[in-house]
Amino acid sequence: MLSKHSHFVVPLCHDKQTSLLNIPTTVSPSSTAVVYDQHGPPDIVTRFTEIPPVEINENDVCVRMLAAPVNPADINRIEGVYPVRPAVPGTGGWEGVGEVHAVGSTVKVLSPGDWVIHSAYLPGTWQTYVVEDQSLWYKIDKSTPIEYAATVSVNPLSALRMMEDFVALKPGDTIVQNGATSIVGQCVIQLARDRGIHSINIIRDKSESDEVKEKLIKLGADKVFTESELEVKCVKNLLDDIPEPLLGLNCIGGNAATMVIKFLKQGGTMVTYGGMSKKPITISTTSFIFKDISLKGYWLQEKNLDKAQYRCSIDYLLALARAGRLKYEMEMVPFKDFHTALERAMGKHGSRRKQVLKF
Repeated sequence: MLSKHSHFVVPLCHDKQTSLLNIPTTVSPSSTAVVYDQHGPPDIVTRFTEIPPVEINENDVCVRMLAAPVNPADINRIEGVYPVRPAVPGTGGWEGVGEVHAVGSTVKVLSPGDWVIHSAYLPGTWQTYVVEDQSLWYKIDKSTPIEYAATVSVNPLSALRMMEDFVALKPGDTIVQNGATSIVGQCVIQLARDRGIHSINIIRDKSESDEVKEKLIKLGADKVFTESELEVKCVKNLLDDIPEPLLGLNCIGGNAATMVIKFLKQGGTMVTYGGMSKKPITISTTSFIFKDISLKGYWLQEKNLDKAQYRCSIDYLLALARAGRLKYEMEMVPFKDFHTALERAMGKHGSRRKQVLKF
């Protein structure tokens, strides 16, 4: 039996007007969900299943999911290689947006028709409806593009928190990052631009590197370098009149992390939030002793943002998205085509945009 927070449900009728009535409800409809009974290759161990109705208690809110992404961490959790190994059987997905379908008798702050996201990181967004206590939902502006509402609470939030929580950046300061083409990287560029902060961006060497550079510069990047372009004795000669960075962000590791460290100014800080290359970070003794470089780590799930900080950050990011000042590429895929989206997210069809399931 799956826990309540992993139960999403399918509406029993398709009359939208009827489904939005705030009427007494004791159970949710039944649920179509993507589940896995054991850890392993996600394209092998995941399957669709129907889950029976869930009781809606007086403090509960029943939400019909609208959209949910397929994130790398979702894949790692199913594989069983994520630092927090979820129990099995389990339901996939940790992020998404939904519409309130029904509320318990004592719920006052949410009403049927409201759009909500989780105010905590809970498993089970790859389903059609979910029932959770009202305290675990956060109402958002319904004018938000659905794909941004579905994806705001992991990558954009990570970008914002890393820019605010480690170094006190001010207009005119500089940050440097590798993995600049990732969604976090693209968000960092745009958030920096919006705040008058310079960004130096490192990308991998590819045949389309010039196109990638142009794209990132249009987003607001000040400098974009391929890894091979940084194989010089003094990378700081490439900065022109841009100040040396106070903050560096690393999601790759290995040589790409070393390049970030080389750019940092005296007393600078590098924050690591990923290790895509699966190679260790190497830093010279000189960087520690004579430059006083600090190395930090960031994991959103363990950040434990208080409710006010979380909501303020989400509102800020969604306002930027609605204004067209925060953009990143996504691909909407019908929920019934989940396994196609999963294979794309796993890289089985080459490099693809972020996959977002639409229910």
